[in-house]
Amino acid sequence: MEVSLNHMQDDVKTMTATCPACGLLCDDISLEISQRIKVANRNCAKSVQFFEQPLGENSPQINGKSATLSQAISHAAILLKASKKPLFTGLSTDVQGFRAIYSLAQKTNGHLQHLNSESMARNMAVLQSTGWQATTLTEVKNRADVLVCIGTDIVSHNTRFFERFMWLSQESSAMFTDASKREVIYIGENLNTQAGVSPDGKQPISINCSQSDLPEILAVLRALVAGKKLKAQTVAGIQVSDLMVITDKLKQAKYAVLAWIAKDLDYPHAELAIQTITETVALLNNQTGRAAGLSLGGSDGDTSANNANTWLSGFSLNNTKTEHDVLVWINSFSAEKLPPKLDKPLIVLGNANTILKQIPDVFIPIATPGLDCSGTLFRVDSAVILPLKKLRKNNLSTCNEVISQIEVLLS
Repeated sequence: MEVSLNHMQDDVKTMTATCPACGLLCDDISLEISQRIKVANRNCAKSVQFFEQPLGENSPQINGKSATLSQAISHAAILLKASKKPLFTGLSTDVQGFRAIYSLAQKTNGHLQHLNSESMARNMAVLQSTGWQATTLTEVKNRADVLVCIGTDIVSHNTRFFERFMWLSQESSAMFTDASKREVIYIGENLNTQAGVSPDGKQPISINCSQSDLPEILAVLRALVAGKKLKAQTVAGIQVSDLMVITDKLKQAKYAVLAWIAKDLDYPHAELAIQTITETVALLNNQTGRAAGLSLGGSDGDTSANNANTWLSGFSLNNTKTEHDVLVWINSFSAEKLPPKLDKPLIVLGNANTILKQIPDVFIPIATPGLDCSGTLFRVDSAVILPLKKLRKNNLSTCNEVISQIEVLLS
C-alpha cells in the first residue's frame, strides 16, 4: 500500500503497519501520516525511532563524489568482475533483497555473512548438533504458565514481548491458560524485571548472577530437573534451595517456556549454555508436563536471511572468517551499523541516512523495507512471514533492484 505525503499539513491519514525494528514484527502499529510519519501508540522507542526517521538525502557516490545510480551500479559491477572472492556482509534486508544477494554471490563466487553472525552461530551450533524442542510466540501467548528468562530480560531487545504475549488484555485473551496467573522467573545479571510483574502486582522470582556463572547454574538446574541429589548448598553464590524452587515450578507447570537471547549470552562457548537450556526442556518433556525453548531477539533481518539461505542452499549462514578481496556491505534498515574498516575495495548499499566513517569505492542509498518500499520478513520464531508496507514517496531503489542490475552487468 502506498500513501502519498503530497497533501496539506492538516490532511492526516491513519493506518496500521508492521514494524521491523525487532524480531517480534508487531503488526498493530498505529501511524498518523501527513508530511511526516508519526507513531500514535508510543509504547516502544524502537518503533518510534524506525518510523519517524527522516528520508535521507544521500545520493549515489563513487569514491566520495556524486554519481548517477547507473554509474554507481556500473562501477560496482566492474569491481565485482575483477574480484576472485568477494564477501557479502551486513545482509540487513528483507527476503526479496536477500534472494537477490544470494544469486549475485553465486555468480561471483562470493561468501555470505550476516552482521549478527556471531550470535546466530551460538544457536545454530546447538540446533545442528543436538536439535531442540522450541515453541512459537502464539503458543506462548495461548499456553505458557511459567516463563524463565535466562541471561536476558527480553524487553531490552523485544520491548513489547510481555505486553503482546504474556500480560494480555481482555480483547486478546489466552486460549488455554489464565494469563494473569502466569509466573515469571529471571536468571541473570542486572536484568530489568519490571515487565515481569503481573497485572495484579505479583513480583517475579529473580536469581541475580553474573553471565559467566550461567553455565554452572544452568547445569545444576538441569541436574535438579533430572532428579539428581546435590551435596553442595550453593553454586556460584546462589543457594541450591532457590534453584530447587524454580525446579518445582517447572515440574508443576502445564507449559513451561525457557527463553534466551543469543546476543546476551556473549562469552566464550556460550553455545554450551544454550545446549543446557534445551536439554532441560527435553528432560521436562520426558516427565509429567510440557516445556519448550524460545530463542528471542532477532534484528537486522537476521532470521529472514538465515531462513532464505537455508532453503536456497540447504545450509545455514555461518560465522566462518574468510579471505576476500572485495567487501560488499548491505544494510537497508540501520544507518548506525557501519561496515568494518579495511584497505580493500568497499561497496556499500545502505540506508539513505548512513554517515560513513570511511569513503567507500561505491555508495548506493537503498530503500528501507517497511518505510520506503514494501517487503516481507520472518518473525523471530520463524512461524510466520509478515508483509511490510511502503509508507512514503521516495526515489530510492530497493536492494533487490540494485543487486539485480549489478548481476545483469556481470552476465
